[in-house]
Amino acid sequence: MRREVAGQPALLQRLWKRSCWRHAGLSATSRVQEHVRLLAILWFALSALNALGGVVLIILANTLFVHLHDFGAPEASTSFLHPLLTIIGAFVVAKAAAGFAAGYGLLQREPWARVLALILGFLSLLNIPFGTALGVYTLWVLLPAQSEEEYEKYLSIAA
Repeated sequence: MRREVAGQPALLQRLWKRSCWRHAGLSATSRVQEHVRLLAILWFALSALNALGGVVLIILANTLFVHLHDFGAPEASTSFLHPLLTIIGAFVVAKAAAGFAAGYGLLQREPWARVLALILGFLSLLNIPFGTALGVYTLWVLLPAQSEEEYEKYLSIAA
């Protein structure tokens, strides 16, 4: 008689995954494999904050700064701030869209996602405090040469 063990399918799946990782030349818990999913989730979170800030900035630039001269502000400063803040808001929203793309690409194991995440990681170093933390974490996970090799193996396993 065959006895079923509780949780046997999950155990077999974990053993199968470890076997596949070993055949691909990676340990069962490579550094890149462990951190890429968390990195993607963090890029989604930071991008959501950036998108929210960019949209608020665009709304303020197109409502408050258009009518600021009605409250007694000089015309020269308000005419300068309106387009400046609109352009900065559009840049922040574009950076948020790129962050969403990087997070999606990392989750889907796309080859271009590593390069995009590294570029955004360098740009985010100037965004204190959350962008700096995520930028350092991104560079720590994806920048070393060993990480590139592990990421390429990680992509080949997904295919």
